[in-house]
Amino acid sequence: EGWCYYTVFSLWDTYRALHPLLTIIDRKRTLDFIKTFIAQWEQGGLLPMWELSANETDCMIGYHAVSVIADAYAKGIRGFDLEKAYQAMKTSAMQKRLGIASMNEMGYVASDGENESVSKTLEYAYDDWCIAEFAKSLGKNDDYRYFIKLAQGYKHIFDASTGFMRPRFNGGWYSPFMPTEVNNHYTEANSWQYSFYVPQDISGLIALHGSDADFEKKLDELFLTNDVLSGRDQADITGLIGQYAHGNEPSHHIAYLYDYIGKPEKTQQRVRQIMREMYKNSPDGLSGNEDCGQMSAWYVMSALGLYAVCPGSDQIVIGSPLFKKAIIHLENGKTFEISAPNNSGVRPYISEATFKGRPFGKSYLTGDQINDGGVLTFTMSDFSIGNFGKNKADLPSTKIVEYPIVISPLISAVSRTFIDSL
Repeated sequence: EGWCYYTVFSLWDTYRALHPLLTIIDRKRTLDFIKTFIAQWEQGGLLPMWELSANETDCMIGYHAVSVIADAYAKGIRGFDLEKAYQAMKTSAMQKRLGIASMNEMGYVASDGENESVSKTLEYAYDDWCIAEFAKSLGKNDDYRYFIKLAQGYKHIFDASTGFMRPRFNGGWYSPFMPTEVNNHYTEANSWQYSFYVPQDISGLIALHGSDADFEKKLDELFLTNDVLSGRDQADITGLIGQYAHGNEPSHHIAYLYDYIGKPEKTQQRVRQIMREMYKNSPDGLSGNEDCGQMSAWYVMSALGLYAVCPGSDQIVIGSPLFKKAIIHLENGKTFEISAPNNSGVRPYISEATFKGRPFGKSYLTGDQINDGGVLTFTMSDFSIGNFGKNKADLPSTKIVEYPIVISPLISAVSRTFIDSL
């Protein structure tokens, strides 16, 4: 009564760009999505995972409806029952299946008894961060502490000796290990593509690599290394630039990570390259499965010069706008305009910017800034010049500071079995 009930939620795909885009251009429908989620929880016991024509398929991984709810809330969308939404989020995170029990007990999903353990650990950790932030906003401090610890689960599966996310087996590392290998430890991907998936604590991920320079080197290597895959054949992994795979979702945020280390020119160059090479106006114009709007939404947001690296955060990072002018007509009656008068296909770099007529050096905006309207003007260049997005105070950031975890000890043994003691 009073709202529309929706279906077909390919959430593993669409939480990354489609739903963040809709928090800007379709807030009323986003509210109805959340009311639909709550109704499905009330009627079926869980938030949707991948709901298709009024049927839960249990397809893909994660419980990413929590991301859609948390992101909408962070972007100021209200009008839904916050307590019901929170209880629904918590219920999904406390299941005893799909490796979630392992995550809650040990802080990561062990590969001993669960497929796709690396991907599940990383995506559950992100979802748990969404729940933690929502719990904090509601004053549920005990729950916040519980979930913010789980949000750091990625630390348990980061192998400092290789710089990759690896499966844990019998307390140690699963071996042999090749980062190019496509296997059942990852969801439609390999370690290269998932080792950059920590949107909720990018500062923590950088620290694991050692420094901004070390992290930059690793990002460069992703795009520049050989694009040959190993392991099983996986039709979903397409649109390769090195080991970056634009044709499938786990890679979609990676080109924007350079913004977080003060190297926006590398984000601008890569984003333009992806828009130019991975999309075209023909029947095969997408470099991968459209997945209910995610591939197109990535392009729409990127063409505007924007991207939500971490849905649930209020920061929307800046890439490289494709047009000389784009105007978003907001539902509150205001307009948000992205202007780049000297833009062209050979000018991907932002040399300077103004927002509402004032100098603007940050490589991100907040949802409130966009929803309040105004004109964001870029001066584009065919060379990387200027200080836009390079000063430390102007960089986007996600960081988990409270309740740091102790990393699970690594057990290395000659044999899986022993007599008496070891």
